Amino acid sequence: MSSSPQDQNQEPNQEQEEERKEEAKAEKTEVKSEETNEEQNKERKKESKKEKKEPWNYCIYNPTTGEFLGRTASSWGLILLFYLIFYGFLAGMFSLTMWVMLKTLDENIPRHQDRVANPGLVIRPHAAEISFNRSNPTNYNHYVEQLHNVLQQYNDSVQERNDLCLVGEYTEQDDEQIKKVCQFKRSTLRQCSGLPDTSFGYAEGKPCIIIKMNRVIGLKPRGDPYINCTAKRDSVLQMQYFPSEGRLDKMFFPYYGKKAHPDYVQPLVAVKLLLTKDDYNVEQTVECKVEGTDLRNNDDRDKFQGRVTFRVMVSE
Repeated sequence: MSSSPQDQNQEPNQEQEEERKEEAKAEKTEVKSEETNEEQNKERKKESKKEKKEPWNYCIYNPTTGEFLGRTASSWGLILLFYLIFYGFLAGMFSLTMWVMLKTLDENIPRHQDRVANPGLVIRPHAAEISFNRSNPTNYNHYVEQLHNVLQQYNDSVQERNDLCLVGEYTEQDDEQIKKVCQFKRSTLRQCSGLPDTSFGYAEGKPCIIIKMNRVIGLKPRGDPYINCTAKRDSVLQMQYFPSEGRLDKMFFPYYGKKAHPDYVQPLVAVKLLLTKDDYNVEQTVECKVEGTDLRNNDDRDKFQGRVTFRVMVSE
């Protein structure tokens, strides 16, 4: 029997409906599987959170893994061994470089002393401005005490232990291990020695100022060095120098350093300012320079190189 056209149209429609049902079932199963996966993931996260909740002291030491501060004993041992070798190598390199550097240095003479080739001058009392009332000893006692302290090592009894050197000649002793020291007696400063007048002229209003040149190793000034002082005013200020003419004898040069020349004393020059009553209550500015030699005393960048300036005011 042959089927009618209506029956033929119904057959494909049934097949399409079956396919649709199968697709819907497949979608439902996929949705269910996704839901089950999400539930499983949530359960896993909850379990992992429970596992992570450990006591705080496990950060320091974990008894389950044996870790201390997040590392096992073997890990700590390897780290300590590495840093021990690393820092030991650095310490060895530093020690080696220091040893090589020290071998190139002389313990008596600095390797570089270009900046101190020309010495400066300093004064005692150590003050840029010396001001006092000559009638009141308490005003100038601290100046007098400073001068006495400076001259202690120049006492005649101490200097007699030192050597008599040739006047006007360098005392060169490069090849001698024990360097001799030339005498400079305190009595050489006469009225400014503090011996005949223990007030160094401050009581009479004619103060003494002691000038000395800074020590420079190996310095041998040429010529005949001496100290010359001038007052910055229109009229001349009378002064007396001790030793005479303010000379710095060459026999005190060269200096060989604190270690090789421990008892060395540098020469001094004392200047006595012969102030009059007209000079009282007036500030006197005095500049002293080392002259008669090749040492520099006019460098504008260094006001103390080869010179020194101070102010004095005396009142009655």
